[in-house]
Amino acid sequence: MAMNNDDGVEGACAGSGLDAAEALFNSLSDSTRLAIVQRLARGEARVTDLVEQLGLAQSTVSKHVSCLRDCGLVDGRPQGRQVFYSLSRPELLDLLAAAETLLAATGNAVALCPTYGTDSAAATERTDAVGGTGAAVRDE
Repeated sequence: MAMNNDDGVEGACAGSGLDAAEALFNSLSDSTRLAIVQRLARGEARVTDLVEQLGLAQSTVSKHVSCLRDCGLVDGRPQGRQVFYSLSRPELLDLLAAAETLLAATGNAVALCPTYGTDSAAATERTDAVGGTGAAVRDE
């Protein structure tokens, strides 16, 4: 994804284009929102359907669907008293496919990332559960 700054030069700090990309990836960084997007990739669904299929509270699913709608990633189609949600852009499916390809190519490198990897998230959760001392709790 090439982004240009005001001078037309590609760079890592490309201003609003980078801000938009950060917002996009941030909107997909939550596991619940990602699960909703993956489910909607198979076809439209109501909040009730998502609650049943994901095993989450209705308020949680509604909050995350609202976030995805606010980001322009999900559309709602009212039908009577129900709303059927679907992905608003087919490009999102391409992005998810590209992410799966990248994850397959990098193996466990992302999961092992000390900042964003799954182990760092688990260590943070264990630290918070122990009292939030800031010291990581080791599994031994």
